[in-house]
Amino acid sequence: MNYFDPKVLAGVKNLFLRARTVVDGVLVGIHPSRAKGISAEFEEHRGYTHGDDPRHIDWKAYAKFDRYVIKEYRNTTNLKAHIVMDVSASMNYSSNGVSKFEYASTLAASLAYLMLKQQDSVGLITYSDKIETMIPPKSAHDHLFAILKSLEDTVPRGVTSAASVLQDLAATLKKRGLIILISDLFDQPETVAKGLKQLRSRGSEVIVFHLLDPAELNFSFHEPAVFTDMEEDLTLLADPRAIRSAYLETLQALMAEYRQVCFSHHIDYVLFETSVGLDRALTRYLTWRQTFRTG
Repeated sequence: MNYFDPKVLAGVKNLFLRARTVVDGVLVGIHPSRAKGISAEFEEHRGYTHGDDPRHIDWKAYAKFDRYVIKEYRNTTNLKAHIVMDVSASMNYSSNGVSKFEYASTLAASLAYLMLKQQDSVGLITYSDKIETMIPPKSAHDHLFAILKSLEDTVPRGVTSAASVLQDLAATLKKRGLIILISDLFDQPETVAKGLKQLRSRGSEVIVFHLLDPAELNFSFHEPAVFTDMEEDLTLLADPRAIRSAYLETLQALMAEYRQVCFSHHIDYVLFETSVGLDRALTRYLTWRQTFRTG
């Protein structure tokens, strides 16, 4: 059984158990020295002296050189992160049994669990066309349950407007940190770009997880149907075969615009289909985390 599969995880109703399953599964695949390196990087060996903690002895080096040496690590500065999650009505869409909101909630919970496990500070902001909830970053272990409760109590609704939320966040941040945006980005790219640029101009690092349902990515419809906008009172009767090319062309242009904006401002952008295992998103974050430095 693949415990990273969104459909399998959706069967686990407890969000804490879902997050722990994903994080522990990812960390099991990481060599202990690499896992340690997320919060402290290996720097060099030095000779063992009386009083050193035996747990830091490099036994592989001992077997090779027949002498005791200690691994020294260089501590990195703890990270302060805000997970900014779209909870507008469009996030409730699902074609395969797992909605974008469910996927995003599990991803946000898993990231929070992982960050707190690594002694980083993490907070949660949910938004539609305004900020719905704001939980400031903390590093206390029991802080996770405040984040989980907020996610579990949230019902996707309303229209989306990330721009004003990102701009407000940029104006209120006093210290540089990490912003993780989780959204389907069905928004105005130029206004979202403005908010992302403001965050970067104030020194924050930014990761964008762009979530889309498989049907949204592939437009896998075949029979004439009524398409309903989930955020506004709009409907369209159409033959999918007649509009597929135009739809896919528009979607590709939208994604290309987001990629270009993110690339030009050194923002990590990654597109995830909601059928993809959540381990890929956490691995992407861990890769970024190992390269993070403060000035």
